Amino acid sequence: MDTTLRDGEQTSGVSFSAAEKLTIAQLLLEELNIDRIEIASARVSEGEFQAVKGITSWAEERGYINRIEVLSFVDGGVSIEWMKKAGAKVQNLLTKGSMNHLTHQLKKTPEQHFSEIAQIIALAKENNIETNVYLEDWSNGMRNSQEYVFQFLDFLSTQPVKRILLPDTLGVLIPAQAFEFISKITAKYPHIHFDFHAHNDYDLSIANVMEAVKAGINGLHVTVNGMGERAGNAPLESTVAVINDYLPEVSINIKETSLYTVSKLVETFTGYRIPANKPIVGDNVFTQTAGIHADGDNKNNLYFNDLLPERFGRKRKYALGKTSGKANIEKNLQELGLKLNPEDLKLVTQRIIELGDKKETVTKEDLPYIISDVLDSHTYQDKITIESYILIHSKGTRPSTTLSLNLDGEIIEEHAQGDGQFDAFMNALSKIYKSKKLILPKLIDYAVRIPPGSSSDALCETIITWVNNGKEFKTRGLDSDQTVAAIIATQKMLNVIT
Repeated sequence: MDTTLRDGEQTSGVSFSAAEKLTIAQLLLEELNIDRIEIASARVSEGEFQAVKGITSWAEERGYINRIEVLSFVDGGVSIEWMKKAGAKVQNLLTKGSMNHLTHQLKKTPEQHFSEIAQIIALAKENNIETNVYLEDWSNGMRNSQEYVFQFLDFLSTQPVKRILLPDTLGVLIPAQAFEFISKITAKYPHIHFDFHAHNDYDLSIANVMEAVKAGINGLHVTVNGMGERAGNAPLESTVAVINDYLPEVSINIKETSLYTVSKLVETFTGYRIPANKPIVGDNVFTQTAGIHADGDNKNNLYFNDLLPERFGRKRKYALGKTSGKANIEKNLQELGLKLNPEDLKLVTQRIIELGDKKETVTKEDLPYIISDVLDSHTYQDKITIESYILIHSKGTRPSTTLSLNLDGEIIEEHAQGDGQFDAFMNALSKIYKSKKLILPKLIDYAVRIPPGSSSDALCETIITWVNNGKEFKTRGLDSDQTVAAIIATQKMLNVIT
C-alpha cells in the first residue's frame, strides 16, 4: 500500500495540488501497479476534499475504487460522512495502539476506546465503507504495554475489519524487535491480515520491512522516495528491490522499470530533492567513479551486482574526474562512438584528472570538447606563455587587466582598461606587442558554447576566429570560466603565429 499522497504529504513543506494528486494516483495504480493507495486524511480541508473527490470519481470509472483508502478518525461519524460525500469506500481508522497514547492523549480506558471504535466500524458498514484499523504507536505499545495490544487485537478479531495496520509510528524498532513482535501477532492471529507501516528515524525501515516479511506480515506501507514525516517512511523503490532480490518466497507485481520515472515526477511536484546517493533512484547510484571499477566492468563485469540499472529504466554511467582511469574514459568514448590511440588517451586522461583536482565535474558530453582542446594544444610548442593576469570588473569602474607575458624568455607586464574583462586583456596584450613592434591578428569572431546535453557547468568552450595576413584561423579554449577559456584560446593564437 502506497501512502505517498497521505503520509508522504506530511513531509515538511510538501503539499500536493488536486491535479498533482490525481496524476500521482493514476501513475501508482496504472503505471506501477500498486495494490492500494492511501490518498488523504478525512476532514483536513476543502482542497483535500476536492482532491479526494477527483481521485474517487476517476477510480470508480476504472474499477479501482476499493483500492483507494482514506485515513479516518474515531469522531462519532464525522469522518464517515466526509468520506461518503467524497466518494471514498475504504477507511483506515486511526486508533491508539499503546497505553501511553490512550492514557495521556485520549484519557480513556481501553473499554471506552473499544466501544467507540465498534460504533464507527458499525456505522461504516451501514454506509458500505470497508474498514482497516491503524494501531497508532503500536511499536511502543509492544515494547511497553503488550497486554493492552493483545487485548485490543482480541477485540478487533471480533469486528468486521478487513486489515489491521501496525505502524512503527516513531520509527523506534530495530530489526530483531520487528521480527519478534510481528511473529507473535501473526502466530496468534493467523487468519487476520496485518500490514506493517515502517518509519525511518534510525535508517532501519528497509531492514525492518525485511524482518516483517520473514515474520509473516501480509502487507507493507511505503512511499515514493521514502517521503514522510521526520525521516520519512520505508521507500517504495528500495522495498521493491529488496523483496524481488532477497525474499523470493514473496511475489509482488510492481513494475520496476517505471520506479525511476514516478520517482522523478514526485520529486518535481514536491520540490523535495532526491539525494544523489539514494539507492535505486539517486543520480549517482549507477555511476562508477573509480577507474579500477570501470576496468573491472570490462573484465567480466566484476563490479556489477543484481541492481542492474536497466531494471529500473536507467543506464550505468562512468564518472569523469580525478579518480578516473583510462577505462572510465574508454567507456564514455564507446558510448559516443569515439576511439583514441593510447598516447592521446593518456593526454585526455591527464586533462580530466586536472579538472577533477579543481573540483569540477566532467560529463560524457564534455569529452569531445576536451579531446579537441587537448589534441589541438599539442599541434604546436608553447613558446609564448601568459605567466599571470589580474582581471578586475567592479561596478562604477571600467574593467581592467594587468598582464604578465613571457615573450621569448622576457617577462613583460602591462596594464589596460577595456569595455569588458577580455577586451581589457586584449588591450594590455596589444600594448606589449606594440612595444616590441609586433602585430597581433585581428579578432573577427568570438563564440562561447557549452556541451549540448551536459549536466554540469564544469566546462565552456570559447572559439575565437582570427585573421592574420589575410588568412583566417580558429583557436579554442576550454575552462569552467568563459574569460579564462578566451585567454587560453588567445595564448594558442600567439603560438600559432610565432
